[in-house]
Amino acid sequence: MLGEMSQTVELPRVGGPGSGLGEEWRVVVLNDDHNTFDHVAETLSRVIPGVSLAQGYRLADQIHKTGLAIVWSGPRDEAQQYWEQLDSAGLTMAPLEAG
Repeated sequence: MLGEMSQTVELPRVGGPGSGLGEEWRVVVLNDDHNTFDHVAETLSRVIPGVSLAQGYRLADQIHKTGLAIVWSGPRDEAQQYWEQLDSAGLTMAPLEAG
């Protein structure tokens, strides 16, 4: 039909570029020579929700064998909180990164 035009509706942005809103942020633990498997596993199970001690040991093994493991991903505020708690417990942390 003549005279009909399609219209594009642009939704407002919730956050600007680099704001991290809506992105998954990764908490990454690195291998080191000073933390024991027990300490890493126990710390991960205490700090990261849903990580059992057995899962903590699996993650510690992955960290040891590959040099790192992504131990949690999600919203930036929570990622920052977990990163700080793991860092305070002496784990070697990679900088927070958006996924």
